[in-house]
Amino acid sequence: MSDFPAIIGALASDLWPQSSGFWLHPSLILIVGGLVLPLVPARLRQGWLLLVPILTFARIVAMTKGTFGEVHFLQFTLIFGRVDALSLVFAYIMGLMCLLGSLYGLHVKRAIEHTAAWIYVAGSLGAIFAGDLVTLFLFWEIMALSSVFLIWFRGRDESLRAGYRYLLVHMAGGVALLAGIMLHYQASGSMAFAAFDVQHPTAAIYLIMIGFILNAAVPPLHAWLPDAYGEATFNGSVFLCAFTTKTAVYALIRGFAGMEILVVLGVVMALYGVVYAVLENDCRRLLAYHIVSQVGYMVAGVGLGTELAINGACAHAFAHILYKGLLFMGCGSVLHMTGKSKFTELGGLYAKMPWTFLFTLIGGLSISAFPLFSGFVSKSMIVQAGFEDHKLWAAFLLMLASAGTFLHTGLKVPYFIWFGKNHCTKETWDRAAEPPWNMITAMAVTAFLCIFIGCYTPYLYRMLPHPVDYHPYTAYHVSETLQILLFTALGFFLLIKKLEPEAKISLDLDWPYRIGGRAFLWLAQKPIQFVDNFVGEIYRVGGLLPLMVSARWSAVFDNHVIDSAVDGFAATIRSFGGRLRSAQRGALQENLTVAFGVGAVLVLIFVLIF
Repeated sequence: MSDFPAIIGALASDLWPQSSGFWLHPSLILIVGGLVLPLVPARLRQGWLLLVPILTFARIVAMTKGTFGEVHFLQFTLIFGRVDALSLVFAYIMGLMCLLGSLYGLHVKRAIEHTAAWIYVAGSLGAIFAGDLVTLFLFWEIMALSSVFLIWFRGRDESLRAGYRYLLVHMAGGVALLAGIMLHYQASGSMAFAAFDVQHPTAAIYLIMIGFILNAAVPPLHAWLPDAYGEATFNGSVFLCAFTTKTAVYALIRGFAGMEILVVLGVVMALYGVVYAVLENDCRRLLAYHIVSQVGYMVAGVGLGTELAINGACAHAFAHILYKGLLFMGCGSVLHMTGKSKFTELGGLYAKMPWTFLFTLIGGLSISAFPLFSGFVSKSMIVQAGFEDHKLWAAFLLMLASAGTFLHTGLKVPYFIWFGKNHCTKETWDRAAEPPWNMITAMAVTAFLCIFIGCYTPYLYRMLPHPVDYHPYTAYHVSETLQILLFTALGFFLLIKKLEPEAKISLDLDWPYRIGGRAFLWLAQKPIQFVDNFVGEIYRVGGLLPLMVSARWSAVFDNHVIDSAVDGFAATIRSFGGRLRSAQRGALQENLTVAFGVGAVLVLIFVLIF
C-alpha cells in the first residue's frame, strides 16, 4: 500500500507518456469534457461524467516535474505548467475531489450544472499550475465566474441574491489582485509567480495578498462564504467547499510564506469561525463557517513559514478537502432527500438514514482531529510548528479552536440531525430516506480515505513539498488530544439544553454590504435618477426643442428656397441640353446641306449668266 501513488503514476504514465513536444493540461480535459457533455446522449451521460474526471486525475498523477506549456504573448512569457512538489500535492487532491464530487452528483440531470462544476475545477487546476501572474489571474477569474452558477442553479430567490453578492465580492477581489499585479510588474519588470519579498512588502504586494486572502475567506473579507455556500445546490456545495479557499491557500504558500501578519489572521479565522458555527441553525452554513475556521490553521501555517508549518498547511488542505467534502455530502444528502437543512426542522433521522449518519460522523471525527482520522495527522503539524517557532500564543489558541470544532461539527451536527428532538413535519419525515447509490458510494469512498490517511501517514506525508520528520502518534500527543476532546464532549452533554438550535439569524460582516447594497440601490433609484431626469428635462426643453425647431425651419428653407432655385436652374439646363441633343441627332446637318445646295445653285447661275 505504501507504493500506491507510485503504482497509479506508472499506470497513468503509460496512458500519457510525457514528451517535450506535447504537454496536456488537465484543465483542458475538464473544459472540453464539460462543453461536450450537453451533446452526449442521456443513456451515455453517466459514463461520461465518470470518464472525464478519471482522465483528469490520471493526467495529474502521470505528470513529471518541470516547466511546460510556455507561450510567448506580447512581451510576456506565460507558463501554464509549472509542475513541482507543491503544485502536485494540491493538484492531486483537487483531481481526486473532482472525481468524488462528480460521482456524488451523478444522478443530476442538468448537464450545464456539471459543466459549470468542471470549468470551476479547471480554473483551480489552472491557477495551481500557473507559473506567471497573468495566467494565474486568468484562471482565478474563471473560478469566480463559473462557480457562481453552482449557487444560482438552486433557483431560489435567496440563492440568486447570494450569487450576485458572491460574484460582486469576488470581482472586487479580482480588481485588487489585478491592480497589485500591474504595480508589481511596473516596479520589478517581472510577471513570474514566485515568492514575494514579505520582509519588505510594498503596496503591490499588499494588493496581491488582499486578492488571495479574500478567496481564503479571511475576516473581515469572509462573509461571502457562509452567505453563498449555504444557498448552493446540494452537490454544488461539495465542489465549492473544496476549491476556492484551498486554491487561495496554495497561492499564499507560493507567494507569502513567512509573512507574520498571516499568523494573526489565521488564528483570528480559527476562533471566529468556531464562534459563529456554534450559533448557526443551518447545518450547511455551520459547515461553511467551519471552512473559515479550518482554513485559519492553514493561513497560520503559511505565516509561520517553516518547513514543518508549510508541510502542515499542505497536509491540512489535503485532509480538509476530503472531510469537509464528506460533511457537505452528508448534509447535502439530508437536504436532497428532505428539502430541509435547518436543525430546527430536522431531528431523529437515524432510523431513516443510518449510513448517511455514519459517514457524516466520520467526517465530524476527522475535522475534530480525533486519533486515527485524517485531521489528527495534519492539524497537529501546524500546532507543533507554532510551538517550535515560539509562537506559543498561536499554538494554544489553535488548540482551543480545535475543542470548539469538536463541539459543533463532531457533536452538534450529528446529534441534532440524527438523534435530537424530532422537529420534522410529517411530509419531511415521509420523504427522509437514504440517498441514491452514487451518493452513498461517494460518501463511503471519502470516509474510507479519511480513515486511511489517519491510520497510514506515509500516504500523505510522502506527497508533501518538504521532507517530513514528524510523528503524530506519540503517547503525549494522543493523550493530550483525547483529554481535550472528551472534556469537550462532557461539556456538550452537560450543557445540551443551552446548545439547542434556535431559529434565528446571527448578524455577520455581510450585513454592512447587504445594507450598503440597499442604500446604493436607493441612491441610484431616487436621488441620482431624479438628477438624471432633471438634467434630461433641461436638455429637452433648453436644447432639444430649439434644435428640433431650427431643424424644421432649415428643412423648409432647404425645400422651398434652395431646392426651388437649384431645381429651376437644373430644369433650364436640362431643357437647353434637350434642344442641343435634338440638334446632335441630325437636324443641324440637314440644314447645312440645304444651305450648301442653295449656295451651289446660286453660284452656278451666276457663272452661266456672266
